[in-house]
Amino acid sequence: MTDPIADMLTRIRNSSMRGKSTVMTPASKLRAWVLDVLADEGYIRGYEKTTGADGHPAIEISLKYYEGTPVIRELKRVSKPGRRVYMGVGDIPQVRQGLGVSIVSTSKGVMSDAAARNANVGGEVLCTVF
Repeated sequence: MTDPIADMLTRIRNSSMRGKSTVMTPASKLRAWVLDVLADEGYIRGYEKTTGADGHPAIEISLKYYEGTPVIRELKRVSKPGRRVYMGVGDIPQVRQGLGVSIVSTSKGVMSDAAARNANVGGEVLCTVF
């Protein structure tokens, strides 16, 4: 697998469209950091580290719904293995004029776009969520 973050985002997107309550993905530190930001921003209920059916570490993500519709309407990968997207603190995009969140990997950790602006750091824009 060349892009584990895109794989996780696709699993979340597909499961939420099908109305699933949970989704499993292989475990990694970067995935957990991205899920921390999604949980802090209120897009998922939370996640739990478990062991998958194959015996490898996995993460079980609890998806969030509001009146039967998924809270996550749009989930897009910005920086890809073929084209990395780095931005300074002044260039970090606002998603839907502040209604959505950009997840940024900075030197101070993985954080939302608002937290990156407050910390005055730029970095790699991993994905956008609305």
